Amino acid sequence: MTVGVLALQGDFEAHRKVLEGLGAQVREVRVPADLDGLHGLVIPGGESTTMTLGIEREGLAEPLRKLVARGAPVLGTCAGLIMLDREHLGVIDIVAERNAFGRQVHSFEEVLDLDEIGSDIRAIFIRAPWVTDHGAEVEVLAEADGHPVAVRQGNVLAVAFHPELNGETRLHEWLLHRIETATPSNGQEAQ
Repeated sequence: MTVGVLALQGDFEAHRKVLEGLGAQVREVRVPADLDGLHGLVIPGGESTTMTLGIEREGLAEPLRKLVARGAPVLGTCAGLIMLDREHLGVIDIVAERNAFGRQVHSFEEVLDLDEIGSDIRAIFIRAPWVTDHGAEVEVLAEADGHPVAVRQGNVLAVAFHPELNGETRLHEWLLHRIETATPSNGQEAQ
């Protein structure tokens, strides 16, 4: 299976290393052609304004939406959660608030239990968003300080923290498992 990691900005290399450590082939995604043949995608943390400008500059918005619409599993972390929301790519029915927990100096760690993913997940929050609104189809998997910080809608998992920074692999394992179960039985790759 081939998993893409959006590589316009942010810590895409850390996600690549986690995925490769789990046995996945990884392709860095910078232009629409990089999405061809992918089975799933990670949208990493970083700076959401810079990511938005890069997506617009490279013409990636519609191809990313089509990838999700075809059912390709997606994991968005921190700024990735923001990029997936109604006001950006619009592929998950949420609204995210940027830097909701405060500035860099307010970064923190918390242990979370994520329904269907695992318990005692050590989550690192850095200038993290939270979800301010979500539709009925969105499942809230975890909260921090009373705010949703992990949500899922279909094959899209969005979290407000950085699992790639501390050796936590269960979210990437979830992505790979979803890819295995979403791959068409006739052996064709996602287009």
